[in-house]
Amino acid sequence: MIKGLSITPPVLGRISIGRVVERNGKRLPEKDDQFTITSQVQTKDGWLLHPFDETLRKNSPNGKLRSIPVTLLFNDPDLNLRAEYSLFDRSNGRPMCVGNGETCRRVTTTGIQTLPCPCPGTDGCEMARGGACKPYGRLNVKLGDDDELGTFIFRTTGYNSIRTLAARLHYFKAISGDLLACMPLELRLRGKSTAQSRGTPIYYVDLTIREGMALDEALTQAQQTHARRQALAYNQQALDAVARAGFSNGAFEDDPDEALDVMEEFYPDRPAETAKPSQKQSLNAKLERIAADTKAASV
Repeated sequence: MIKGLSITPPVLGRISIGRVVERNGKRLPEKDDQFTITSQVQTKDGWLLHPFDETLRKNSPNGKLRSIPVTLLFNDPDLNLRAEYSLFDRSNGRPMCVGNGETCRRVTTTGIQTLPCPCPGTDGCEMARGGACKPYGRLNVKLGDDDELGTFIFRTTGYNSIRTLAARLHYFKAISGDLLACMPLELRLRGKSTAQSRGTPIYYVDLTIREGMALDEALTQAQQTHARRQALAYNQQALDAVARAGFSNGAFEDDPDEALDVMEEFYPDRPAETAKPSQKQSLNAKLERIAADTKAASV
């Protein structure tokens, strides 16, 4: 395994609950009240829809995609959902500081260092001022049965989605007896109003048992799936262990090729001309950055 490069689950597409549009020379977030499933391919008109989007939308009331049947790749909730306080370079989308509220990994003039991480809501971190540091979550889920290891990724900086998803993942792991990866689940879009939203609905993502299925039915199906996998020598513990090692193999999870996704989530109000950092980095530049990260992490 090449050192300094975070090994993440294979991604087949993206799940979002909004989009970014260009208006008056700026790229601005446009709220939506439904999911959109896209491929990994983007054109000048935006991300291309994945075939799953059309298939699931046909069975949705009014054509609004507000729930998506999913399963999870891992039993460990923290492997399915990685949530951290994150700060990115506004000009190129590269991670500059990632922490958990106790410690952080930060890019400094002398390399990557491990430092204390006060929560962004406090005044203890100079870098976090001005809202530059946000909670950042990435959830990987499986759609369909075509690819057992391929996933779709949902990225969010929303407190409601991150908090709700984290709670559900840990709860389902507990009540299923550590069979989280066997549970039949669905992503569901929910709305709420807050004082900050001034009565305007805001939408967040929840994770529930599939519609029309009782909890005992879901648990029975999970046990049956687990038994079938055991008969086939499917080793879930080994898969989780390999994934854990892969995530920790790099200083940061996000790859330079994902810079555009990061910029759209963190800095949607930036000027359009700076919205698309160069995605054609030379192999030498990438290898040099990986080598530098590895050297700094070993200090």
